[in-house]
Amino acid sequence: MRRRSIGDQELALLNHLADCGGASVGEVAAAFGESRGLARSTVLTMMERLRGKGYLRRRQVRGVYRYTAAGTGAGEVMREAVGSFVEKTLQGSVSPFVAWMSERGTVSDDELAELERLVETLQSRRREE
Repeated sequence: MRRRSIGDQELALLNHLADCGGASVGEVAAAFGESRGLARSTVLTMMERLRGKGYLRRRQVRGVYRYTAAGTGAGEVMREAVGSFVEKTLQGSVSPFVAWMSERGTVSDDELAELERLVETLQSRRREE
């Protein structure tokens, strides 16, 4: 079963929680929300929505709920978001995205090496078929 999609702000919050290994609403409001102008109540609402969508878990520790990413966390969410973007916006074709990347001119050496590894993986799969 596919989980419900999430927005940019929710993805940023999920990445924050993945980076810090979990936190309370108050900790997230201070470290994540304040710099974005988000009230504690807004952060709580976002976290509860993410929990309702299956992206976060919470458990009570000494009277305070601590939230952590469910499953494999932000990396999995990012892959799902990209997959949804490719399917819905690009009608299943990655060519427009690759063209955009080639034109933006700011691909780092690490990003280029990762792209080369991915192309090699795709080529290997095709040879096996």
